[in-house]
Amino acid sequence: MKKVKEKGMEIVFLIAACVSILSVALICIFLFMNGIPAIKEIGFFNFVGGKIWKPGNNIFGILPMILGSIYVTAGALVIGVPIGILTAVFLARFCPKKIYKIVKPGVDLLAGIPSVVYGFFGLCVLVPWVRSTFGGNGNSILTASVLLGIMILPSIIGVSESAIRAVPNKYYEGALALGATHERSVFLTVVPAAKSGILAGVILGVGRAIGETMAVIMVAGNQARMPKGVLKGVRTLTANIVIEMGYAADLHREALIATGVVLFVFILLINLLFSALKRRTVE
Repeated sequence: MKKVKEKGMEIVFLIAACVSILSVALICIFLFMNGIPAIKEIGFFNFVGGKIWKPGNNIFGILPMILGSIYVTAGALVIGVPIGILTAVFLARFCPKKIYKIVKPGVDLLAGIPSVVYGFFGLCVLVPWVRSTFGGNGNSILTASVLLGIMILPSIIGVSESAIRAVPNKYYEGALALGATHERSVFLTVVPAAKSGILAGVILGVGRAIGETMAVIMVAGNQARMPKGVLKGVRTLTANIVIEMGYAADLHREALIATGVVLFVFILLINLLFSALKRRTVE
C-alpha cells in the first residue's frame, strides 16, 4: 500500500509539472501565432525601432514603450534593490526578536496589497510630492520608479532573507574567530556566500517591475512618446496593451499582441542573462 501511495503521488506530481509546462507552451503558441504575422506586416525594424505610435494612421512603433519599460524598471531597481537587500540583512542578522515580530509581518503585508491600491497611493501621495519637490506635473518616470521600487521590496526581502539565513553559521563564526567584527562578518562573509539567493530575489523583483501594469498606468503619465527626462511622462509596454486592447481591432489588435511578444522575449532574455550571471557566481 505504501508503494502504491508513493507511485500515485509521483503521478500527481508529474501531471502537475506537465500542466505547468503545457500552460507556458500554450501561452507561447498563442502569442507567437497572433503576434508574428503583425510584426511581419508592419516590418520588424519599423515595429521595434519605430518612434511613433499612431494606430489611427496604421503607424505602430513601440520603441518609446520599450525605452519607457527599461527606464522605469531600472529606476525601480536602483531604489528597491539596495533597500531590499539591506532590510533582508537587518532582519536576518541584526533585528531583535521583538522588532522582528513587527517588521516581518509588515513586509509580508506589502506583498498582499493590490496593485490598484499602490496606484492610488502613488496618485495621491507620490505624484504631488514629486510635483512639489522636483517640478513637472508629477506623472513621470521618477514617480513610477519610486512606486515600483516600493512594490518589489517584498520579493527581494523575502528571498534574500531566506538566502542569508541558509548560509551555514560556521562561515560567520569563522570570521569572528579571525577577529572580524559582527558587521564585517555579516557583510564580508555571510552576504557574499548568499549571492546566489540574493540574485534570485533581484530577478523576481525585475519580473514584478517590468510586468506591473495598473500602478504604472496611474502614475506614469501614459504618453506614447520618446522619454525626454525622468520628470516627463512615459508609457510602458504593459500599459500600452491594457490601455488600447479594449477598443483595438484588426491590425491594431494584432500589433498589441505583438507588443506582448516583445515583452515576453524581453523578460525571457533578462531571465537568461541573470541565470547565466547566477551560474557564474556559483562557480
